[in-house]
Amino acid sequence: MSDDRDELAWDLLDSEVAYSCPGFDVRREEVRLPDGTETDFDYLSEPESVVVLPFTPDGEVVVIEEWRQAVRRVNRSLPVGGMEPEDDDRESAARRELREETGHEAETVEFLTSVEPANGVANSVLHFFVARGCTPTAEQELDHNESIRVDTTTLDELREHIRERDIRDGRTTLGLLYYEAFGTADE
Repeated sequence: MSDDRDELAWDLLDSEVAYSCPGFDVRREEVRLPDGTETDFDYLSEPESVVVLPFTPDGEVVVIEEWRQAVRRVNRSLPVGGMEPEDDDRESAARRELREETGHEAETVEFLTSVEPANGVANSVLHFFVARGCTPTAEQELDHNESIRVDTTTLDELREHIRERDIRDGRTTLGLLYYEAFGTADE
């Protein structure tokens, strides 16, 4: 049997949670580098998340405005949230997050792509979806630490806000640019 291990791979010697809080952990790992050096490596560990680009039946985009303490400002973005154990799959997580954050439910939800946005410092995975036929049919069910306002905008306005750097959220920017570059499988 051949060894298919890449020569760049690090050996994991030990792993522990150095710090834990709601939403993420900081992991500390002892590793051996390819040259034999042993060192520590810390990274952010969090559950996989979903990002939803939601369209109303009229073609408007449902967006949220949310306070982001880390940057101390209101952030305009697409609905985003972590997958939870009760989610059957990524699509059900996207539907749940859309409903909880915006009070909207979608007729259809289609997978767009998955990315690792910062794999040098985090194990984060974002799954992007396009939701269509989104209508306000439920109340928001916000987490205890969420302050969210719901709005709609046109796709052109959303693009312009990104171009003018009024929207700096990376998940929103990537989701819109990927959608515009590649569309979905049905388009």
